[in-house]
Amino acid sequence: MNLPNSLTLFRIFLVPLLVVVLLTRTEHFDLWAIAILLGAALTDWLDGYFARRWAQVTTLGILLDPIADKLLIAAAFISLVELRLVPAWVVVIIVGREFAVLGLRHIASAEGFTIDVSELGKAKMVFQVVAVSLIVLANRYPLLHPLATLALWLVLIFAVVSAMLYFLSFWRKLDIRIKQQRTGLLILRRLSSRSSREKPQDAATQQ
Repeated sequence: MNLPNSLTLFRIFLVPLLVVVLLTRTEHFDLWAIAILLGAALTDWLDGYFARRWAQVTTLGILLDPIADKLLIAAAFISLVELRLVPAWVVVIIVGREFAVLGLRHIASAEGFTIDVSELGKAKMVFQVVAVSLIVLANRYPLLHPLATLALWLVLIFAVVSAMLYFLSFWRKLDIRIKQQRTGLLILRRLSSRSSREKPQDAATQQ
């Protein structure tokens, strides 16, 4: 356990706290929720920064970091559906995209290659945090409602477009991987057939 992994775990522990604050709707719940969300987003940046700066990139961190991000965003948007601040179908697309990409990453890892994070994917997290914050604030300040709606649509567009880019990258690398495997099998077959031909010739020479 190093500092980056500890920050990632702390972000996971913030998820149930965020849900409780949003759904209990205590006094100034919206401001508390935004503070928790921004704090979690800050830990997301800090754990990556320290992991790279101190050369503390670990397998645990690589696995936990995207899971923590997806849990945080999923919890925030599902809570907003419960509060009737966001349409359910929008959240289904956003959350479905998160776990579909996570599944692709695991499949790619099992196949022996990785899927690089796209620029849209990096910007998506920022837009998601901004959108959730604006939607929560719009509940207190109605003048922010148009801006919150615009931010939500931007998150939806980013989610769909970045998911398509991930799928294209996945299929492209998977196709290359399959071609490499077929080439390797073809070489092995040629080598085995050549060795089987040479054996009878060696036996005849010895006789």
